[in-house]
Amino acid sequence: MTSMTQEQDYEQAPTGFFSRFAERFLGKSDVLVPYFNFRKVLKGDMESYVLKEIYRLRYDVYCLERHYLEASDFEEELEMDEYDDCSIHFAAYTLSNDIVGTVRLVQPAPGKIYPFETHCAAFPEFVYPARDNAAEISRLVVKKTHRRRRGDSMEGISADFMEKGSTKSIQPRPTVRRDKRGNSPLLLLGMYRELYRYSRQNGIRYWYAAMERSLARSLEKMGFKFVPIGPQVDYYGPVTPFVADLDELIGRLQNENKFLAAWFNDEPIPMWIMVKTMVGNFLEGRFRKK
Repeated sequence: MTSMTQEQDYEQAPTGFFSRFAERFLGKSDVLVPYFNFRKVLKGDMESYVLKEIYRLRYDVYCLERHYLEASDFEEELEMDEYDDCSIHFAAYTLSNDIVGTVRLVQPAPGKIYPFETHCAAFPEFVYPARDNAAEISRLVVKKTHRRRRGDSMEGISADFMEKGSTKSIQPRPTVRRDKRGNSPLLLLGMYRELYRYSRQNGIRYWYAAMERSLARSLEKMGFKFVPIGPQVDYYGPVTPFVADLDELIGRLQNENKFLAAWFNDEPIPMWIMVKTMVGNFLEGRFRKK
């Protein structure tokens, strides 16, 4: 009989003790985004109060902060466009019910173009996947109060993560930070998990996005590999059209970060990963204090 590895031993061991141990340190909240809740608004629910809060946050960021759009064009201080009624909207809230982030998946009706096609062109050799299997990620913003440091991107990614972060560095912690503003880029990662789960449940395999290359590089460090499908253009700054294949995404995560792959798929997280990470972070903290 071949001997099991330590990781297999952990997976086969009774989970009662480990579960109590994990709960003692992590509580019952989400191990990566404990300070946030996520809500979605399906197509056609245009009177949703969540949608109104999404529009107001977009107005604050796009009109008042970044000046991408003219504030005077939105008399009610709600930024909206012609793609909102064919989109699934996602919002991130704090535990005190303050909206702090939003993003949408756009699936245009037949005969209607994707938002990125209004200002970007695809390479002639690019073959579009079937429209039923694709959607565009659009209107991604994080509230200014939840961008912790100068240099953080509009999407809430810290300069440190953009420079030094990696897929493998995203791990559960034995203790949760009490700074409710941060853990960048975890707020963004939480919104992407909502996008991913909805997409998987509704037959969407491909994501389009028009974004800066620095954001695409940061997303790749989180496991989301976006491939350019057209040249860079100037649209409120330099942006490039990209596409991501969700089948490739989950395969990559399973190779690089099994915890993150399970977390994205809402699967039970192997206890050996939790225990090993807790112990590692505990020892790391002890060494720092010496």
